[in-house]
Amino acid sequence: MNLALVHALERATLNALPAPRTIFDGPFVVKAFLGGTGRANGAWSLDPSPDPDLPERVARIEGHYRRFGLVPRIRSSPLDPPGLSEFLRREGWVDDGESVVNSGPLEPRADPAVEFLTAPNATWLDVIGTAAYQSVTRKAEKQQAVKLFAIPATWLILHEAGVPAAAMSTTSDGPFCGIFDLAVRPDFRRRGFAARMIGAAAHWAEAHGAQTGFAQTDVTNLASIALQANLGLQERYRYRYFLKP
Repeated sequence: MNLALVHALERATLNALPAPRTIFDGPFVVKAFLGGTGRANGAWSLDPSPDPDLPERVARIEGHYRRFGLVPRIRSSPLDPPGLSEFLRREGWVDDGESVVNSGPLEPRADPAVEFLTAPNATWLDVIGTAAYQSVTRKAEKQQAVKLFAIPATWLILHEAGVPAAAMSTTSDGPFCGIFDLAVRPDFRRRGFAARMIGAAAHWAEAHGAQTGFAQTDVTNLASIALQANLGLQERYRYRYFLKP
């Protein structure tokens, strides 16, 4: 496994999912927002070296989330200090799903049917809301996160026959184009709109210097994983969340 690439993609994820509260504790970064997406409300390590202070550190991380009124969440990746997962399970933390991280070169394609926004509007949120994984809290985070971005970001809507058929968001961070929030209305699915959205996002990101796409997808979302594979994105690593009830 290419740990340098893992580290670069983890840092790109941090930049792409900003949170108003951030704490650094040793090798861990702790992020807190409204309790929506795990990537903006989780703690994870950026250094796989042994951590002799791991028990005390995990206790502090749990304490931070309790103070914030959020469920404690730790994101486990190949950059974990040795023994993190085993320690969390012994201490009563429970597994909460696994995701795959894919990356690879993208083919930029300008698409006149795609509208680019400077912030998510009601139409964008409506299309995103057709995806089952969205929630009220996550939508609120998407709206409030706009002013927190320090890297270029945009929100896309694809119109078909005057109807907003698909939506997504993307970021440009050095060489990386982030693929997020991709949703196609149910009555427009299986018509290639998702691939068109990614191509348009790559065209936008290319103007900002990014050529490599990356996406993070729940391992159960086989359709999205297949789409990414067809576009040339390869699996680089996986991560999972642990929650402390």
